[in-house]
Amino acid sequence: MSSTVLKAQDAVARGASKWRLRPTAAWALAPATAVLGAFWLLPLAHLIVLGGQQRDGAGSGYWQVLSSPQYLGSLAQTCVLAAVVTFAALLVGGITGVFLARQRFFGRSTLVALLTFPLAFPGVVVGFLVILLAGRQGLFAMLGLKLASERWVFAYSLAGLFLGYLYFSIPRVILTVMAACESLDRSLEEAAHSLGAGHWRVVCDVIIPGLSPALVSCGAICFATSMGAFGTAFTLGTQLNVTPVAIYNVFTNYANFTVAAALSVVLGALTWAVLLLARRMVKQSRTVL
Repeated sequence: MSSTVLKAQDAVARGASKWRLRPTAAWALAPATAVLGAFWLLPLAHLIVLGGQQRDGAGSGYWQVLSSPQYLGSLAQTCVLAAVVTFAALLVGGITGVFLARQRFFGRSTLVALLTFPLAFPGVVVGFLVILLAGRQGLFAMLGLKLASERWVFAYSLAGLFLGYLYFSIPRVILTVMAACESLDRSLEEAAHSLGAGHWRVVCDVIIPGLSPALVSCGAICFATSMGAFGTAFTLGTQLNVTPVAIYNVFTNYANFTVAAALSVVLGALTWAVLLLARRMVKQSRTVL
C-alpha cells in the first residue's frame, strides 16, 4: 500500500474521530437532550400533528389558515410590522451604539443604562407605558386637547404597537453594536482616511461591513421577537390583527385548537426561515471579511 493511500486513510480517521462524541461529552449533553425532547420536541410534534387534523369537515388547520384571507392578512401584517420595527431599531440603535462605543463623556454609563432599561420590563408593562404616552388619558391626548382641542390617541393601533416593539428592540441593538464595535480594527479606518476617504465613505466601506454580522444577527432577533410578541399587543387591545393575538382569540374564544396549532406552526416556520437566512448571511459576510 502506497504512502499516499496511508496518509489519506489517516486523514479520514482523524476527521471521523474529530466528529465522534466522547462518552463524557455525551453524559454532559444528556440533561439538555432530555429537557429538549420532553418539553420541546414532543409538544412541537403534537402541535404539528394537531394542525393537520380536520374539524367539522372544513379541512385541515393548515388549509383553513392558508385559504383564509383573514389569517393570511394577519400573517402579512405581522411580517410587515416586524420588518419595519427591525429596520427602525437597526437604524436608531446602530447609530446610537456606534456613538456610545466610540465616545467617552460624563454621564455615558448613566445614558447607556437608561437606553437599555426597557429590557427589564415585560411586554405587559411596555404596553402600559404606550397607553400612558398615547392612550385616551395619555400625555399626547392631554397635549392635543390643549393645542388642537382634540385627543391625539394612537396607542391602540398599529402605530402604538410599533412604538411598543421599538421599546424592547432598540436596547438589544445598542448592546450588540457596542460589543461589536470593540472588535473592529481601527487601523482600517485610519488607513481609509489616509487614502483620502471621507467620513461617510469610511462609514459605508469600513464600519458598516465590519458590523454587518452583528447587525444581521441582531436584526434577526428583533424580527423574531416582534413576530411572536404577545404581551404588548394583548395589553393594547385584542382587536389588533397580528398573528399572536389571532392565535389567542382562536384558542380561547372559539376553542379551535386545530386552527390555533396551524397558525402557531406557520408563524414559527416563517420566523425560523428568517433566522436561518440571517445565519447564512452572517456566515457569508464573515467569509468575505
